[in-house]
Amino acid sequence: MTVEGLLAAVEQAPPVDSVAVVAQALARQMDAREVRFWIIDFTGDVLLSLPVADDTEGEGGEQHHIDLRGTLHEQVIRSQQLHITETPEPVSGYRVLAPVTTQGDAIGILEVTTTIELSPRHSHQIAQAAQALAYVVTSNRRFTDLYEWGRRSIPPTLAAEIQHNLLPQALSCEAGPVTFAGALQPTHDISGDTFDYSLDRHTLHVSITDAVGHHTYAALLATLIVGSLRNTRRARAPLAEQARAAHQAVLDYGQDATVTGQLLNINLSTGHALFVNAGHPWPLRLRNGRVSEIQPEVDLPFGAPWDGHYRVQNLDLTPGDRLVLITDGMTERNTTALDLPARIKADAALHPREAVRSLMRALHQATEGNLLDDATVICLDWHGTSSSQHTSTTSAHTSPNHH
Repeated sequence: MTVEGLLAAVEQAPPVDSVAVVAQALARQMDAREVRFWIIDFTGDVLLSLPVADDTEGEGGEQHHIDLRGTLHEQVIRSQQLHITETPEPVSGYRVLAPVTTQGDAIGILEVTTTIELSPRHSHQIAQAAQALAYVVTSNRRFTDLYEWGRRSIPPTLAAEIQHNLLPQALSCEAGPVTFAGALQPTHDISGDTFDYSLDRHTLHVSITDAVGHHTYAALLATLIVGSLRNTRRARAPLAEQARAAHQAVLDYGQDATVTGQLLNINLSTGHALFVNAGHPWPLRLRNGRVSEIQPEVDLPFGAPWDGHYRVQNLDLTPGDRLVLITDGMTERNTTALDLPARIKADAALHPREAVRSLMRALHQATEGNLLDDATVICLDWHGTSSSQHTSTTSAHTSPNHH
């Protein structure tokens, strides 16, 4: 079994059967009793079992979801390493958990249970299959809602559906000198937070916005601002023009509403950043173990009654810097129990993907799950132009960890 063979078999199958094709190939190769694909839901704290065949869902009282917190599955996601454990009697064997990740975006876990003694070659094959599965899911979710069903531990409202669809498809990305991750925790009535990013050959483009209002109205306003920013970004407009166009869009169609926002362009060759602040909370920077606020010149929000000439400001990043962008839901009046700088400092060693999950968990604990406003956080690590930081390819972790 090779990656090429797997991908060729997947290409011949309908998109809804692609996971089953990978599972069947592994089952044949490993004499596997069971092959499961666990997909991470929108919250990042729950794994849901994606059926590998039509007749597997809901039979026999099997567990079809796992709370990640404190589990071996969570260790696999965090470490991005394959883990092997022995299965208990009466049928002894081995269970293999392999991270399914592409470019730093953790999609889920491939779980294989087999009775054969696993050699390093078997472990390598499972790791390769997990890596292939990441690309299979990324490609085939364009054609089916199957993978979206798998990410929904809670049925979303219409406003939440709109808000989810505004987010980038991958919430984390490793791109050589920079690693990016974002997370959004909505309130029950949705308050219009969004974030977005895109890479080109020379620049990382980042935006974080917060539309006023609640429910579907806020989600529609968020759609307007994200659509405008993507339109001008894809037209390669300068940052000032992107901000001006977003401002004009909200003036023209936002029905007297406003949207705060922060736009950021990072030069991938130098670490020099340009940014615009439109009435948005200040960014935080972790440098040399110390967290400090970056205090920019603040212009009025998009859609506010003014001429909309946004100032483009400069920011230099040095290797090792961590930049954290937030919306005001992270600092609401009932979040005072969350010491944001202390949490950022405590999580300094974590991958940005795990750091944003940690922040969201701390926020949930501080508010006892009662958010007053959407909360969004972006964590961005600048490694420097000499770095090719990449920690998430399963093929790099073929040595099993026995527990």
